[in-house]
Amino acid sequence: MTPSVDSSSGQPRQTRVRQTIEQLRARILGGEWPLGAKIPTEPQLVESLGVGRNTVREAVKALVHAGVLECRQGSGTYVISTDELARAVGRRLTDARMSEVVEVRRAFEVEAARLAALRRTPDDLAALDRSLAAREAAWRSGRAEAFVEADADLHVAIVAAAHNAMLAELYASVGSALRDTVAHAIGPELTPERYVDHGRLVAAIRAGDPDRAADEAGAFLEAPTGA
Repeated sequence: MTPSVDSSSGQPRQTRVRQTIEQLRARILGGEWPLGAKIPTEPQLVESLGVGRNTVREAVKALVHAGVLECRQGSGTYVISTDELARAVGRRLTDARMSEVVEVRRAFEVEAARLAALRRTPDDLAALDRSLAAREAAWRSGRAEAFVEADADLHVAIVAAAHNAMLAELYASVGSALRDTVAHAIGPELTPERYVDHGRLVAAIRAGDPDRAADEAGAFLEAPTGA
C-alpha cells in the first residue's frame, strides 16, 4: 500500500506531519510563541511553514493531544505548556475534584499576587489595567463564556507580573482546569451575587503592598464564584 503524500511537498504525509510538529515545537521552545500566547491561524501556518492544510491540522491536533497547545472555541489555539512535567500536572488537575483545583489555584495565585506587588513594572501595570477593563466589559456584556476567558486573562497577567518563569509555566499548564472552576461556579448566566471585584487586587499590586495583594487574592478564592 502506497503511503499518502502531502501534495505541497511530495513527501509521505506522516513524515511531513512529524517535521511540522517539530517546527511548531521549535518555535514554542524558541520563545516565538511564549506560554499563554495565541499561535497563528491555520492559513497563516500553512503559508509560513510551506505545508498543506491537512498537515498543519494534524500537527496542531497532535500538540493539543500532547498538552502543549489548547484550542479554545471561538478564540483560537494557545500555548499552554512546553514540558512533560507541566503536561502531567495539567492532566492530573483535569481529573481532580473541584475543591482540589481551587486549592491549587490558591497556592499559585496568592503567591503570584504577592510577588507581582514586589516586582511589577510599568508595562505590567498597563497590562493589568487592560485586562481588568476587559474583564469588567465582559461582565457587562452578560456573556458567561466571555467573562470566564477575560477573568482568566487577568489572572495570567498577574502571574506574568510576578516575573517567575517556572510559576508562569506551571500556571499556564493548568489554565484549562482553572478556568473550569470559574465556569462551574459562575454557571451559564452572570448574576449580581456572583460578581467578585478584582479592582482592589490590582490596586494592591499597583501600591506595591505584597501582604494586601496576597490577602485580596486569597479572599476572592473564598468567594462563592472563586473567580
